Amino acid sequence: MKQILKRIFNHEKLSREEACSLMRNMVGGSINDAQTAALLAAFQMRGVTVDELIGFRDALLQTRVPVSLQEFQPIDIVGTGGDGKNTFNISTCACFVVAGAGYHVAKHGNYGATSVSGASNVMEQYGVRFTNETDKLKRSMEECGMTYLHAPLFNPALKTVAPVRKALGVRTLFNLLGPLVNPCLPSFQLLGVADLAQMRLYTNTLQRLGIRFAVVNNLDGYDEISLTDEFKVMTNRYETIYRPSELGFSIARQEELYGGSTPEEAARIFGNVLQNKATRAQTDCVLINASFAIQAMKPASSIEACVAEARESLESGKAFHSFRRFLELNR
Repeated sequence: MKQILKRIFNHEKLSREEACSLMRNMVGGSINDAQTAALLAAFQMRGVTVDELIGFRDALLQTRVPVSLQEFQPIDIVGTGGDGKNTFNISTCACFVVAGAGYHVAKHGNYGATSVSGASNVMEQYGVRFTNETDKLKRSMEECGMTYLHAPLFNPALKTVAPVRKALGVRTLFNLLGPLVNPCLPSFQLLGVADLAQMRLYTNTLQRLGIRFAVVNNLDGYDEISLTDEFKVMTNRYETIYRPSELGFSIARQEELYGGSTPEEAARIFGNVLQNKATRAQTDCVLINASFAIQAMKPASSIEACVAEARESLESGKAFHSFRRFLELNR
């Protein structure tokens, strides 16, 4: 460990295999808390390379509770969190819009760390019971197009480092890993990031992993497309900056996307969006994120066509129907 720490302090890079071994030791409990804290702080200051990130991911996937959903070729829609904006549950709403449009979504989520209500918080507000039983997850996917994977049920090894992460109280490399360790290994991903450096890191990582993706960032610091400013999209095929008006959307104000001060308030906003009773800003924000998720799965389609698909899912009631059926199956 002393040698590893010295190398990191000297800005030396670890190989994928070395990073995998280090992470296995970290979550396996063979590295003490002081060393773990030092490692996390050092990586946070020095930054993480693509090889290191993939190696860390390898280790966590080796220790996961696996679930096989490959037959559905699902997409995961997720943000990295940590943008400090406390928006409503945009990514999770987008999941049901995409499911309502006829696609399969395997959402990997957790409780909110930097916002009032994370995906798991809003699910619990609606009485959802989390499970890692494959049969139940498959039935949900078959009957409503959506499955929810509550992260703690699938990544038990992370309990080992939880006290250190809590004591540090800052973002660490584990925040970077969250969007990469969906236990079902989805075929597609829409990933929202809070800054352009993360965007480049994830794009290079997802390219190496062979996942078809769209990585999105609002240029004013949101880890999703917020429509509050220009936004950037990077996929396997292109890299573009869009203005909301180019795609027929109005500029939103930050306060219009506020996620509420309690989980109950966040859940009300969530329900209003899926019932198509939300404000224009809330609705548009969900639609644009769902649209780029659809395009990640259908790269030959124009984004305008994908917006039309997403809008039809929401306005026809298909998205809300998917959500109601999801609740019936998961309570």
